[in-house]
Formats: sequence, structure tokens, C-alpha cells
Amino acid sequence: MSEYFQYELFGIPVVRYLIAVGIIFIALVFRKIFDRFISKSILTFVSKTKFRYDDIIVRAIIPPVNLLIILYGIIIATSIVELPISQFFAEALRVTLAVIVVWIAFRLSTPVTEVLRDLMARSDESLATQFVPIIKSTMQVAVILIGGILILQNTGYEVSSLIAGLGIGGLAIALAAQETVSNIFGTLVMFTDKPFKVGDWVQFHDVDGDVESIGFRSTRVRTWAKSIKVIPNKMLTSEIIENWSVMPKRRVRMTIGVQYDSPPEKVDDLTKRIYQLLQNHPKINQDYMIVAFTDFGPSSLDIFVYYFTTVTAWKDYMHIRQEMNIGIMNIVHELGLSFAFPSQTVYFGDDLNVKSSNGTDPTLPH
Repeated sequence: MSEYFQYELFGIPVVRYLIAVGIIFIALVFRKIFDRFISKSILTFVSKTKFRYDDIIVRAIIPPVNLLIILYGIIIATSIVELPISQFFAEALRVTLAVIVVWIAFRLSTPVTEVLRDLMARSDESLATQFVPIIKSTMQVAVILIGGILILQNTGYEVSSLIAGLGIGGLAIALAAQETVSNIFGTLVMFTDKPFKVGDWVQFHDVDGDVESIGFRSTRVRTWAKSIKVIPNKMLTSEIIENWSVMPKRRVRMTIGVQYDSPPEKVDDLTKRIYQLLQNHPKINQDYMIVAFTDFGPSSLDIFVYYFTTVTAWKDYMHIRQEMNIGIMNIVHELGLSFAFPSQTVYFGDDLNVKSSNGTDPTLPH
């Protein structure tokens, strides 16, 4: 039996091959045990702790660890079997290890951003909702870039020459990225000033609609025609933005015109009853409202009505306006008054003497 173990293949004893295969087999078995039992036990343990983030961290690192177990088994096995291509395998494994490390860092960006979300949400929930996804994307891009440099370094590439080359092309890249950088700074200004958040109804320039998303470069607004308008963030920092969603109440301003032959006492009753109508409505803000006979218009006696609704949603606001308008119409009719419409009355000081071209009066029978 020992003779077979002394037999050599490619100048290496067979026993080494058997040991290498045994190590890989043990690594596969241990990986199976870790995946089915150890990892589940760890997850059960951390789920019972009060610290919420340990669950996220463990779930993030378990898949890379599974691959790492197999990788270390292969590394140990190849170190025992000293084949001519072992050096190539060693280089490949070192690169694979670097990839796994980058993978772990990439997955850990999720629990890190969750911690940041909770910290930011203590002061501003809406800011955390909008800003944290951008932080997460930035972290992941940074991990990929740094990880890429790490992987290149493990392949034996001279990273310093690459960085020097980037310096030469940096100016061209910077010039090409001016718009992008401007938009990123615009995003930072927006998150600092917080003129609006996702879901707000905004209006500026020729844009009118609901904010759907705020990204690094641009903001997407869903218009009332259901189209999407993509606005570069740098433009938003220089625009006058009207945010309708932050209204605590919504204004109604109108003028009611009644006919000139309306008796003064009935006009006075009309203003009082309209004011009472506003007072009795549960969705009319009672802090400030005006009902007053203000002007003698060209064709009407003008009554100014000014009030605020407690609801700001467009549909509810229009419904309340309809209720108030119908109520005002009923009051006008009950008082025996009439709404005025644009008209003119012509008064003649002297009798008209209309004659035809032949000198006879056309109104007289011939």
C-alpha cells in the first residue's frame, strides 16, 4: 500500500494529491455545516438581542464567508501540491480573496447606511428618506473604485502609474464633468435648504406636479398630464419654487356682484349671512375671514369674500368651494336679490327726433 503512496505524478507524491483533495472535501463539508447550522444559530442569537443592526451585519457577511471557507481550502490544498502552475493558482486565489473582501465591504454598506438613516431620522425623517439612498450609492461606488485598485494591485499591476495617468487625464475629465459636479452641488444645497421632498406638489418655471424622486444629478417630477419631467438639480437652486404641499391652509378670494337696484339693508344682510355661513362650516379656518361690501363696480355692487379652508388637497378644496358658492347663491335668492352681469344703461336727456332721408318721420304711417 505504501508503494502506491510513494508513486509520483508530475514529480509530486500521490499522497500530497490525496491530502489536497481531502482538504478541499473538508472545506466543502465545513462550508455546508456553516451554512446549515452555524450561520442559522448565529442569526437566531442576534435576532434576540436588542441591537438591531447586528442582524443586518450578519446577513451581509454570511454569503462572502461561505465562499471564503472554500477559498481557504483551495489555498491550503494548492500550497501542498506544488505543481508548476501552483504559482498561477496562488495569484488567482489572491485576486479572488481581494474580490471577496470588496464584496464584504460592499454588502456592509447596507447596515452602515441603516445606522445613518436612524441617526438622521431623529432630527428629520423626510431628509433621511431622501438623503440616505444617495449616501449608500456613494459608498458603494467608492468601495468599487477602491476595491478595483486593490484587485489591480494584487494582480501585480503598478497602481502608482495608473494614478499618475489619471492625473494627466484628470483635467479633461473635470472639464467634461462640470455639469455633473454642478448638479451634485445643487443636490447638496437642496438637501440643506429642503425646499421640497418626495411626494410634494411643486410649481416653478413651466413645471407643475408631484416630486417622484430626487437623485444625485436630477429630480423627477410627475406632471398633471402624467408625463415625467427630469430637471437638473443645479437649475433648482436658482429657481423660485412654490411648494403647495406645505400650505397649512388654502386661500379663497372672490368678488360677488349684485344688481344696483338692491336695497342697502338687504346688501348688509347679505354680507352678514355670508359671514355666518363661513363661521358655521367645519372646514373653514376661523382665524381670519372677510366679507364686506367694498366697491361700486361698473355694473354691480361688489362684495368681497376672503377666507381659508383647513384642507389643502386640491379635490377637497374644490369641493368646499362648491359648497360655499351654492350656499351664497341660496342666500342671494332668499333675500330676493339678483346677481349682476356686465351691462350698460343709456339715458337720453332730450326726446329723439329721428327722420328719414326724405325729411319724413319713419315712425309715422305713410
